[in-house]
Amino acid sequence: MHRVVVLALDGVYPFELSIPVRIFGSATGPGGDPLYEVLTCGIDGGPVRSSADFAIAVERGCEIIETAGTLVVPPFGCGPVEDRDWCPPPVAAALARLRPGTRVLSICTGSYLLAAAGLLDGRPATTHWAEAERFRQMFPAVDVNADVLFVDDGDVLTSAGVAAGIDLCMHIVRSDHGSEIANRVARRCVVPPWREGGQAQFIERPVPEPDAAATAATRAWALGELHRPIPLAEMARHARMSVRTFSRRFRDETGMTPGQWLARQRVDLARRLLETTDLPVDRVAEQAGFGTSASLRQHLVAAIGVPPSAYRHTFRAARPELEVR
Repeated sequence: MHRVVVLALDGVYPFELSIPVRIFGSATGPGGDPLYEVLTCGIDGGPVRSSADFAIAVERGCEIIETAGTLVVPPFGCGPVEDRDWCPPPVAAALARLRPGTRVLSICTGSYLLAAAGLLDGRPATTHWAEAERFRQMFPAVDVNADVLFVDDGDVLTSAGVAAGIDLCMHIVRSDHGSEIANRVARRCVVPPWREGGQAQFIERPVPEPDAAATAATRAWALGELHRPIPLAEMARHARMSVRTFSRRFRDETGMTPGQWLARQRVDLARRLLETTDLPVDRVAEQAGFGTSASLRQHLVAAIGVPPSAYRHTFRAARPELEVR
């Protein structure tokens, strides 16, 4: 059973602290056996002050960090960002003893601890959009992307603000065990298996006029047409808008251009088909709207770093009942 250790430091935010145990703790195998062991630790095993009006009883100290298969760092601290001790010495020492291959992830501004420990130097990462500029100034060696919900850089993963921690934990369950188990976790926790768009859709911007037409209906329609080319002009006509107005409102609502959104939906569809069907790769490419297997390969490698055959092999290995006999 894979051990997940969650680090609770003074000022920890209770909601984000609870995300790993809720998501990973809900993941079970076909026989109902838990797939993850989730343990919470502090620095010394004593009570931890939360950002709310209560303390949290934590029974383990940070020495268990070195036993983790995955370490989760939720956001913490209530004072000015610059004045916080982002990586206390006992935590830094425990991080130095991490076993090779240990997966480390942060939720929201927990990324400050990873950056302070040097784990994000030269890597892509994200944090809460409202902290992104200050984060860049404090840690210039980190490649910050404030537009995404999470960044998966292999053994180090970071998420955007608050609920994006759910998206990241769901992504890990899906990567570890496939979409069937991830979907079961999502249903149990009443959360989406994945969310459209990125963090940009939540950045403060002027609120659209109440009578402004939305693009949701057109997006729903487009999901049924992914097998064929969908020109921008056709999407705008469906929404009864000019191309310019449609493009602007689409980006306001999703954080992406229509073309970027379509590409993401096609990649998601291709992933589902690769995981759950025996279709040849060229047929998957056709049904997902990429046309050719070469185009599918290009988009899948760009999106998740692996070609279709390797992706299918990974997820079929995670779910033997779906293997081709």
